[in-house]
Amino acid sequence: MSTQTAAQQRAEAKASYNAFMEGCPSRQLLDRISDKWVALILAALGSDGPHRPGVDHEDGPRSMRYSELSRRLAGASQKMLTQTLRSLETDGLVTRTVTPTVPVTVTYELTGLGLSLNHVMAGLKDWAETHMTDVLAHREEHHRRAVEH
Repeated sequence: MSTQTAAQQRAEAKASYNAFMEGCPSRQLLDRISDKWVALILAALGSDGPHRPGVDHEDGPRSMRYSELSRRLAGASQKMLTQTLRSLETDGLVTRTVTPTVPVTVTYELTGLGLSLNHVMAGLKDWAETHMTDVLAHREEHHRRAVEH
């Protein structure tokens, strides 16, 4: 039996990931990244989404303070935002930087891994915004037919 290096073990594990298999850890990752708050946090940190009128912004990723993220993600509770940011940090998608000021300044920023996911998630967000009218029409038609029967 030969001994494998850590890189060889990672390569072998990567080749064996299959989200259709019940015990595959990629299922947990898919569950996490399919959350709406994850998609919106990635979009916000990737500088997508609404911007304050009259305020210049850069196109591309940037760091944001917790309070700014909270304002941009209307409807996200403090608990949900905190939990989601922690999970993204645990997975290596976001970095959290604490600056010892009074009060303490905490900023969040996409990592390289988070940026690669942001490109995928931005496409999903754009698709949802582009096709929402069609989806709403189908929902209305489905509801109308269900009521008729």
